[in-house]
Amino acid sequence: MGKGGRPSAADVPDLYQRNAAAWDAARAGGDFFERPVIDRFAAGLPPGGSVLDIGCGSGAPVAAYLIERGFAVTGVDAAPALAALCAQRYPAGEWIAADMRTLDLGRRFDGLIAWNSFFHLSQDAQRDMIGRFGAHAAPGAMLLFTCGHGLGEAIGTFNGEALYHASLERAEYDELLAAAGFETVALVEADPECGEATWRLARMRG
Repeated sequence: MGKGGRPSAADVPDLYQRNAAAWDAARAGGDFFERPVIDRFAAGLPPGGSVLDIGCGSGAPVAAYLIERGFAVTGVDAAPALAALCAQRYPAGEWIAADMRTLDLGRRFDGLIAWNSFFHLSQDAQRDMIGRFGAHAAPGAMLLFTCGHGLGEAIGTFNGEALYHASLERAEYDELLAAAGFETVALVEADPECGEATWRLARMRG
């Protein structure tokens, strides 16, 4: 917990570790409302291209769908229980239990996705993470992530537990992405067709 017992970004990995089964049940059995956005991301990738799924959860539905479409998926999640579920169910993928804030795989991918994960980082960690996206992106790589649409922090809930979220201003995301080598392709705030998610799609220059 942060100051005064307030939930913080540091609490998020343990929350998902404790609630791995509940998260898996909710996502694996839920509506894949993100499919049109994931299809738009995938349309920018080469056939059979490599995808780094940062905050992959239990793999369903996003990573599973990308594997079905023939992409080579490497998934990273800070909750070992979720990474283990992925390894059990999707042996075609590569699954790593690691904190995205220290991610340094030493290789580049054709696509990077951080769906419903990046926004759990603190504001300072998000600033650093944009650079980490760039370090893992091949020339022309697609980047898709969910975020907020204004500077601030918010506390949601999952399975009865408080869950931290944060966001930067739109202009700062633009500046950070440009500095890391990305050009924004699309930005949709509170997308009514995508569970009210705010998402950004960008492409690495070159």
